[in-house]
Amino acid sequence: MGNVRWHLMMSLDGFAAGPGHSMDWMSGTKVSPATHQDAISTLGAVLGGRRGYDALAQRFPGKASRQPYGGEWTGPVFVLTHHPEDAIPDAGITFLDCDLTEAVEIGLAAAKGKDLEIHSQDIARQCLELGLIDEFHVHLAPVMLGSGVRMFDSPGTAPVRWARVHDGDPALAVDLRYRPVR
Repeated sequence: MGNVRWHLMMSLDGFAAGPGHSMDWMSGTKVSPATHQDAISTLGAVLGGRRGYDALAQRFPGKASRQPYGGEWTGPVFVLTHHPEDAIPDAGITFLDCDLTEAVEIGLAAAKGKDLEIHSQDIARQCLELGLIDEFHVHLAPVMLGSGVRMFDSPGTAPVRWARVHDGDPALAVDLRYRPVR
């Protein structure tokens, strides 16, 4: 069975989306081709949230099958919502109205042994609280947004510790060094 992975691009100040769930701030930011292809080759299904879906549907009206990775990947995409009846229809999207654990089970079954990728910060936070996240992939973009959707917003919870993959010492901090673009 595949993993449940939380995969996202994050700004230096900790936002996964701009105000109104905007994603245009990612334009021009690059991920290595090998990393990009690895994510696509191991991806079996996507589970997202309604607010992000609605923002995307409003930005691209009438565009069917709003697939991740710029259309380089196609497969089952699920949107978890309490109100599927008023969602903007899309032939490439299945709307789910169930509890989160069931939605993850549905996504993993549809992934057919590959990974289920979480495309919602709120759903990822809930999956994390339920112990459902197997891996976390984050690409740090060289931009500060100042506001938007925080990557992880869970006031009052204990710190969540992660072990790094592929880098030796799992507790070693990642050092970043940037200068402003003038």
